[in-house]
Amino acid sequence: MIRRFFLWFWLAAALASMLTLAMPAAHAGDVEIAEANLEYTDEGYKLAAVYQFDLNRSLESAIARGIPLYFTTEVVIRRPRWYWLDERTASATQTIRISYNVLTRQYRAAINGSNLQQSFASLDEAMSLVRRPGRWLVAGPDALKPGEFYSVALRMELDVAQLPKPFQIHSINSSDWRLSSDWRYFTFRADGK
Repeated sequence: MIRRFFLWFWLAAALASMLTLAMPAAHAGDVEIAEANLEYTDEGYKLAAVYQFDLNRSLESAIARGIPLYFTTEVVIRRPRWYWLDERTASATQTIRISYNVLTRQYRAAINGSNLQQSFASLDEAMSLVRRPGRWLVAGPDALKPGEFYSVALRMELDVAQLPKPFQIHSINSSDWRLSSDWRYFTFRADGK
């Protein structure tokens, strides 16, 4: 009896692992980070980045029906340490909201934390703000030590957590709603004053 139980247990575990391997991987990497660098200004360190990607038909259809899409960029800056884990020096996120107004037949783009909204005649023009966002502040002027080297990690994704609840549930089951880049890492030497 016990042997039969263990046999069924191992067969079920083997079947579960085979099914896991057969499932398609998540679509990470749909967004390519073409350029990324930090620049020092009087306000602090700003990120300049360029992304390359296209929206699939499901996402274009969702925007056309008035469902806003949220694209979130996440930046983490760490200072390497040989004696302990890397020190997390700064982190920042920026979300760009793209929506369509059916009455005015215009697309709108808004950046979180900013009162500025821009209107566009086409979806491609609105998406240009997502693909080539303006430089934005990711660390204050005193956050990084001049002359030190830092590791910068960057990722951009469609933020499904900000979608209306029915679409959040739908996005779990549909690969059409998964749009993200892999983490991109680069080294940066702080300039400072």
